[in-house]
Amino acid sequence: MASVMLKRAEEVLNEQYGYASFRDGQKQVIDQVLRGMDTLAVMPTGGGKSLCYQIPAVLLEGITLVISPLISLMKDQVDAVNELGVAATFINSSLTRAEENERLQQVASGEVKLLYVAPERLREPRFVQAVFSQPLSLIAIDEAHCMSQWGHDFRPSYLTMADWIHSLEQKPPVLALTATATPEVAADISERFQIEKPQQMITGFARNNLAFRVVKGVRKKEYVARYVQARSGLPGIVYASTRKETEAVFHHLKEKGISVELYHGGLSEEERRDSQEAFIYDRCDVMVATNAFGMGINKANVRYVIHANMPGTVEAYYQEAGRAGRDGEMSECVLLFSAQDVRTQRFFIEQSEGTEQRQSHDYEKLQQINAYCHTDRCLEEFVLHYFGEQQTEECGRCGNCLREGERVDRTKDAQMVLSCIVRMREHFGKTMVAQVLTGSKNQKIQQFQLDKLPTYGLMKERSAKDVQAFIDFLLAELYTGLTNTSYPTLELLPRGAAVLKGEEKVLQYVEAVPEQEEQDDIFEALRARRKDLAGEQGLPPYMVFSDKTLREMSRIIPLNKEEFAMISGVGAKKQETYGEALLDVLRSFADRKSMDLSVEQPLQKQSHTAKRGSHLETISFFKEGMSVEKIAHARQLSEQTIVKHLLKGEEEEGDLELKELVDEDKRQQIEEVAKEVGTEFLRPIKEKLPDTISYAEISFTLGR
Repeated sequence: MASVMLKRAEEVLNEQYGYASFRDGQKQVIDQVLRGMDTLAVMPTGGGKSLCYQIPAVLLEGITLVISPLISLMKDQVDAVNELGVAATFINSSLTRAEENERLQQVASGEVKLLYVAPERLREPRFVQAVFSQPLSLIAIDEAHCMSQWGHDFRPSYLTMADWIHSLEQKPPVLALTATATPEVAADISERFQIEKPQQMITGFARNNLAFRVVKGVRKKEYVARYVQARSGLPGIVYASTRKETEAVFHHLKEKGISVELYHGGLSEEERRDSQEAFIYDRCDVMVATNAFGMGINKANVRYVIHANMPGTVEAYYQEAGRAGRDGEMSECVLLFSAQDVRTQRFFIEQSEGTEQRQSHDYEKLQQINAYCHTDRCLEEFVLHYFGEQQTEECGRCGNCLREGERVDRTKDAQMVLSCIVRMREHFGKTMVAQVLTGSKNQKIQQFQLDKLPTYGLMKERSAKDVQAFIDFLLAELYTGLTNTSYPTLELLPRGAAVLKGEEKVLQYVEAVPEQEEQDDIFEALRARRKDLAGEQGLPPYMVFSDKTLREMSRIIPLNKEEFAMISGVGAKKQETYGEALLDVLRSFADRKSMDLSVEQPLQKQSHTAKRGSHLETISFFKEGMSVEKIAHARQLSEQTIVKHLLKGEEEEGDLELKELVDEDKRQQIEEVAKEVGTEFLRPIKEKLPDTISYAEISFTLGR
């Protein structure tokens, strides 16, 4: 029965959503849900979490209840699934009493399959009566990290919701979904719902279509203006930490003639709604906002996210940056750092009403995002490590990976700084350490007689600002650490001690320069027609077709209905509604068509993991004798993706002999550990093996 249901789920995916295959993790989550199992799904933003409950909602008898804190997300998702022919609605505070009554009647009469609500609704008698007049097949909890006190967006109402679910006489299966859960947050969620390890699906946090960059030492408003002008016509979001900063950036861009809107909590509800709709419906290019904007915005074609100020946590940054490229197309995430950003975030923590333990936790998180801004490591690898995912390969796309030139040996500078920290008895912060090293005449330095130290003035040719920036680098690379207090002091870490002893060198890179991307005239023509079609239907353009689907159309140029139907993201209903209009555009580019897409040899819809050709291109490189590392570099993909391509090729062709790439001794170790811990997940195997054995070698040995 379960296999039959899963097959039907694949049919829904293909026929209603227009996709040939599930993304990583979706199939497993949907299978567990259809089997009635409580499930935790930790999937990256844009990873397709909503399909994990939307498709079961179509197949299961009764109502699927989606609990979300995001009112605007409810409307967007309801509009999107209704467009696909799924009966959905929402009930929240934006409705009038009459509208709410009408929707409750629809729910009670069985007209609704998918119902979105905020957690506060669960205690209302009228709502409860309507919902339980029909079978409750599934409860999906979106943004599940909100229920953990260690999450970056903890909401007490989510704890009440958990109690409500546990009180139900006939509790349906629960699906908890989030994109930003550290190991401690995931454990907290699982404990609240007693979700055992086998039912936790953590697909990884990597976003292979995002290129991260940190930029320091620039005039922020000018940088943002130049960046946006270079990407004219592309949708983007610019985040700032305060309303004042947001308005300053907004007015600067507007003066430059840029199509821009403003969004922050100080605006009226009507002003916020108008700005939001202008951005969603592509009536403006850029949204400048505080973090009040975005969590409920399901706009798939955001091509870049700029943070004009550093957020307070890695989770907040990754969630906000992750709003770029939800359609799978390449997108950029740029963080503009200045020392003032740290002071601003410290002020926010100091003004919060959290307990001393919570504030200490927030200071620690602030140190982590500060370290991200100063690390020399691959930025994606840094984030993945933060979320508990061990990845040894670099992404090859971020600002740190793309740096040109050689590293500079800064061991001597590091020894000066670390020695100064020790001589100051680890009692002071980085500002005082930098002032001592640069020979400041500050009264406090003289008061504590720090000008008598042998390290006083050792770096007097540098500015205190430059020395502080270097200390931030040493913090990021764990040569030194900070205490988790409102007045943090520097302390020596083991790695720093090794530098002082001359046992380790300190090397540092320089910054990279961003490049301007090229335009695709076929894609732009399709995008313009999509905007017209969306306007006729009263929909946001991305709900007609995603940018990713339009990119595939522009690359393949289908010229008839049969070819058009084979494009990924084209379902039956969308083909009927929009197909002929877009085919008219594509036929004007018929002379550019280079692929034979005859009906006798139809194009196979590409899976979501396909990129720059398919796995066949990877296999071709492999058969020419190229290593995994060299193929990844040539195709600008992660080594993890290349391994998946090769495993797929082995399954299809059977002649790649991947297992033979692994030394016999390593294969034996891998197989022994696999027998001990099982082969369902690779991470437990990797953790029990020597560091010299890679994930690729484990995958090739086990064939998965």
